[in-house]
Amino acid sequence: MNDPKIWFQRFSMAWPLSPQSIFLLLLLLIGLNMSFYTIPAESEGVLLRFGRYIDKVPSGLHFKIPFGVDAVIEVPTQRQQKLEFGFTTPGFTNRDQASDEPELERSMVTGDLNSALVEWIVQYRITDPEKYLFDVRDPGLTLRDISESVMREIVGDRTVDEIITIGRQEIEDSALAGMRELAQRYNLGVSINQVQLKNVNPPVPVQPSFNEVNRAQQDKENAINIANGEYNKAVPRARGEADQAIRAAEGYRFKRINEAEGDVAAFNQVLAQYLKAPEVTRDRIYLETLGEVLPQARQQIIVDDTVQQILPMLPFSDKPLGVAP
Repeated sequence: MNDPKIWFQRFSMAWPLSPQSIFLLLLLLIGLNMSFYTIPAESEGVLLRFGRYIDKVPSGLHFKIPFGVDAVIEVPTQRQQKLEFGFTTPGFTNRDQASDEPELERSMVTGDLNSALVEWIVQYRITDPEKYLFDVRDPGLTLRDISESVMREIVGDRTVDEIITIGRQEIEDSALAGMRELAQRYNLGVSINQVQLKNVNPPVPVQPSFNEVNRAQQDKENAINIANGEYNKAVPRARGEADQAIRAAEGYRFKRINEAEGDVAAFNQVLAQYLKAPEVTRDRIYLETLGEVLPQARQQIIVDDTVQQILPMLPFSDKPLGVAP
């Protein structure tokens, strides 16, 4: 029962078929087999009828007219694809991803007439399969040419130091904007999502010298950072000391002004009392002054000229007045 020959002989004996019927049956089976096709989840199908565009087909199982009437081209519209310039990653599946001459792609001349080896990646996605397949003869090669042209133009406007050190982000942004503009102008049907510089190096013969320059530049930046740190420590401290001195001077100024104003007010009060009774005020001031001065004075002896001969006999002493020697 499992032998196909026995099964076919029994089928022929039960339903005798002519050669024409067998041919038509085989043709029908082949046509049914060719009528159904499946579009993967990350792709869209472009349906052609006698080579003419008919419609886009979403992912899933579909029917078409067999025997070359309808043809379907799968386009990976949901897949993020990339182009590599100046290098090649082994095992790639996109035929447009890498070039046969990466050494020529990455060799560029900068704006200061130096040579640089530039490697970069362009990530894109097909958004319009109809334009991608029929508006441009070779869209993958065209996109590579656009990317290389834009990158060479941008690198040619900058110095080698900018490309290798501080200008990478600006180059990526400018290249992305330029590639998007040209892709839209040429109706490529793609959306460029990212441009990333991978490696940017000077040519191999001058790399040691360039590394020395980079080290010197780093030492310079380090020295500048150290100097800025010292500046940031010294200047605030000096400003704080200056503010403290100014506040101290302001406090001393207010103190002296207040003391002077107090002295003036006291003097004015004394003056007012003096003008009312000059003699009494003068005597009071005199007595108050003597009360402050005499306790601090040492013993003083005043004699007349007629008794100078007895001076050696007097017991002189440095003790205050009224204290026995």
